[in-house]
Amino acid sequence: MTHEAKEKFNKLREEGYRITSQREQLLEFFYNLPDGEHLSAEEMHKKLTEKGIKISLATLYRSLKFLVINGFIRELDFGEDHKHYELKGPDNKQHQHLICNSCGLTVEFEDKNLYDYAIKIAKRNNSFEIRDYQFKIFGLCEKCRGLT
Repeated sequence: MTHEAKEKFNKLREEGYRITSQREQLLEFFYNLPDGEHLSAEEMHKKLTEKGIKISLATLYRSLKFLVINGFIRELDFGEDHKHYELKGPDNKQHQHLICNSCGLTVEFEDKNLYDYAIKIAKRNNSFEIRDYQFKIFGLCEKCRGLT
């Protein structure tokens, strides 16, 4: 876990939030994931259990919600029957996703113009404060189109 994340947890403690060891272990788990890995709660639960971290699925969902609300991780909807989660990057550096409707391949990309446009839209709409934005493109990858 980064120094910044530890400081943020300490600040939340001072504000009266419960920072359980499970929440700390979960955030540490995210910091150790390979870049670009998006996991569902069920996939996470399995990996945590394999590492010997005891956490019920209900507690995991509550902890994920806490980490999303407090800006540590992002909740992603890839058009499936469950959400995926990923660590927010340094300086909240945003990336977006291309998602194959057939095999589920997810490709990350960055485009600063999208963020600039999101800021313009937010300002036009009562100076809406952006906490996160997600841009997803759904389609078929080369393999599923039979091009490879």
